Amino acid sequence: MGYNPSERFTWMQSSMIQGSFYALLAGFLGAAASLSAKLSLGADYVRDLCLSWTQTQHGAMYCDGLHIPLRLLCRGLLFICNAVMWTFFSKALRHCSSSARATVTTTASNFISTAVMGRLIFGESHGALWWVGISLTLCGLLVLHGSAPQTLPQDEGKKD
Repeated sequence: MGYNPSERFTWMQSSMIQGSFYALLAGFLGAAASLSAKLSLGADYVRDLCLSWTQTQHGAMYCDGLHIPLRLLCRGLLFICNAVMWTFFSKALRHCSSSARATVTTTASNFISTAVMGRLIFGESHGALWWVGISLTLCGLLVLHGSAPQTLPQDEGKKD
């Protein structure tokens, strides 16, 4: 049983794909944690959302009592999303070929997830400068993911 470099390359590709997936999830969960914080600590976001979903006269009475438990639920989700996000980010750091790749992927995922959630839940829109910034981040992400993983000279002679 000899050393097969193609097996190591296949394992590295699989590990990098796994790392990118973990980084994407970490970014999404970071955005979900921010959303939970805004809903739990914000003025009356939860109550306003409840009122917009019910759209009846009885809905106002229903939402007056319901917004406090919903805000507490959002506060719990804040801590859960943060804990799981850090777990996925540490897995991304372990599986990606570089910490820069994991960090940029997580950041891009977080920006995009934040934009989508903000648009869907709060009706927010973003200015041109925001779009320029996310475009530069995505270009950097493409450069990082397009580059081949580097192997060190001392690793080439080692057997697994």
